[in-house]
Amino acid sequence: MKELIIFIDSGDTLVDESTEVRDETGTVIHSELIEGAGETLVKLYDSGYTIALVADGTKASFDNIYRENGLDYCFSAKAISGELKHEKPSEVMFFHAMKSLGLKESDKERIVMIGNNIKRDILGANRIGITSILLSYSPRYVMQPETEEEIPDYVISSPLELFGLIEQLNLQVKNKKILKQH
Repeated sequence: MKELIIFIDSGDTLVDESTEVRDETGTVIHSELIEGAGETLVKLYDSGYTIALVADGTKASFDNIYRENGLDYCFSAKAISGELKHEKPSEVMFFHAMKSLGLKESDKERIVMIGNNIKRDILGANRIGITSILLSYSPRYVMQPETEEEIPDYVISSPLELFGLIEQLNLQVKNKKILKQH
């Protein structure tokens, strides 16, 4: 297993929100992934990363999306706002994912949050002290931070850029751990 733990958003991070088809209750019944998102998620999983879905929406929507795309197995945990009655940037979302994975406060230095929303994903991650990665491709969201708390640690413009960055960050975490042991 890799040292780095990945928390990842869904809409406009993995799934192209403009392709979502909803039923009469508002549940997503079909959607398409962003180019490269599925392959990148599988590559991260196959490389030994622990991945948690940390997303705002309903369990039924996410079940449909990830079952349809054959990716549900990639997630070791899920923190879904519809079940937790909190939305990001609430710390409840992040702490639920940590607890579900058996992580402690001291594990925060090896967690990254990947998302497309500065006001939810980035702000939430920064507030609790985990590394934030902004996927900046989405035309639907503001990509300019308005406060210091909204500034992401890293910015990528495509899911295809994610694997290389994650490998680099994992190496940094691994090296810190080795240094602490000596």
